[in-house]
Amino acid sequence: MMIKTVGLNNKLSRRLLSYILLCSIFFSICSTIVQLYSSFQDDLSLLEQRFDNIKQSYLPAIATSLWDFNEPLVIVQLQGIVDLPDIKYVKIFNDYDYQAQLGDADIQVKKYVEYPVMYGENLVGKLEVYADYEDIYQHLYQQAGFILTSEFIKIFLLAFFIVIIVNHLITKNLFKITKFAQQLDSQHLEQELTLNNRYTQKDELDYLVDAINGMRVNLKDEIGKLEEAENALLRLNGELEAKVYDRTAKLADSNRQLQQSVDDLTLAKDKIVQSEKMASLGQLVAGVAHEVNTPLGICVTSITALKEKVTDLQRSIDEEKLTKSFLVDTLNLLNEYQEIIERSLIKSVDLIRSFKSVAVEQHSDPEVVIPLAKHIRDVVNTVKTMFKQKNYNIKLELDDELKVLTFPSAWNQVITNFLVNSHIHGFDGIKEGVITISLSEKNGFITLLYTDNGKGIPQEVEDKIFEPFVTTKRGQGGSGLGLNIVFNLIDAKLGGTVELLKVEQGVCFKVKVPISIAAEKPSLIGTG
Repeated sequence: MMIKTVGLNNKLSRRLLSYILLCSIFFSICSTIVQLYSSFQDDLSLLEQRFDNIKQSYLPAIATSLWDFNEPLVIVQLQGIVDLPDIKYVKIFNDYDYQAQLGDADIQVKKYVEYPVMYGENLVGKLEVYADYEDIYQHLYQQAGFILTSEFIKIFLLAFFIVIIVNHLITKNLFKITKFAQQLDSQHLEQELTLNNRYTQKDELDYLVDAINGMRVNLKDEIGKLEEAENALLRLNGELEAKVYDRTAKLADSNRQLQQSVDDLTLAKDKIVQSEKMASLGQLVAGVAHEVNTPLGICVTSITALKEKVTDLQRSIDEEKLTKSFLVDTLNLLNEYQEIIERSLIKSVDLIRSFKSVAVEQHSDPEVVIPLAKHIRDVVNTVKTMFKQKNYNIKLELDDELKVLTFPSAWNQVITNFLVNSHIHGFDGIKEGVITISLSEKNGFITLLYTDNGKGIPQEVEDKIFEPFVTTKRGQGGSGLGLNIVFNLIDAKLGGTVELLKVEQGVCFKVKVPISIAAEKPSLIGTG
């Protein structure tokens, strides 16, 4: 009940009481230390006065007793000195082997004085007086106990009445203000906060009450404004919903039109890509046809000449005009024609075989195991027929032992587009150039590096070179789909990556593709 009355069950009261006690205890201890120190200095002064009293009062009487050899009186006088406060041990002696002592010789000596005992002008002995601080310390302990006890009583009473006053003047009103603030909502804004038993002159609590009441009035006004804004917002939302519905319908119609346009563009792009592939294949057909025509023409010419020589030989036999020299010359000539025809036919067969491998795989996409180096050579030999008017040095650095499971058609298109780009863009206006194609395998990946020493790619299109319809030959027959086709084939079909590397001259493309070694599926090895 007392705790509740005082207010110690409140955190603020407990905290205030704690601070008051701590501060009071600190200052009380400091005050006690100062008082004890002052008392200690006073006791030391009294001890000095006792030693002066011994010198002034006891020494003349002891000198007379020693001069008269009155030993009992000397002992009585020494006992009087020992009975003084803080004097614990006294010793007297002279040169005539007389010595007397009283008190405790084992004390902890704090002060020692030796006095010469003079009778007139004669030295009759010496007096040694020893003192300790035990009585002083005892007095200090008693004084400290009394001071601390009285200080703690004063501190407790002071803190008790301060807490009662604070609870009555502040804490009780703070609880009322807190309870009002907790109950303050839109339903209780009409109720005003008031404090009971206030003084005429306002203090900080009154100012706080006025501020809370002002805040209450402002909240009431703001809530009224918010309600008006909310009503206006509801009306606006209704209008917006109607507008959104109308615009959503229009947007859906626009989306349908855009989707149709995207579908049309996608179809057009697919057709253009297919046209690019067919145009590339058509160029290959024209080039191969031209190349095949030359050795076949030589074969026709050689067969005609061979036929004439055979006819001449037959006539000479029929007319019995055959001579050995004519027979030998004719046979040598026939052998020469036969070698020419054989070389031409072999060249035609190689061209047709390479073209057949490339052309068939342009239209079929099986995943088979192929000797990739040989396949790349076939593609290069076939595409070279398109570049007869220029003198390119194509260097191939390939691993002939490498057989992989892959899509031959994808590699056909990639190599073909690289070579065509070099021919059309890289060596535009240049009659000679060097193209290098290197192939290596490491850790389950094939890395193909394609480089040429041509003009290179303009810096403004380097970052978007693989995007569709990006070309430096706009309006000159360039579609801008060549490297986009390469990117799509490597990314989607071969599952690899292609990037343009920085070089001092020309271009360098790096293709990195995951592969499966042929030994894993030997039954799928293509025969080409």
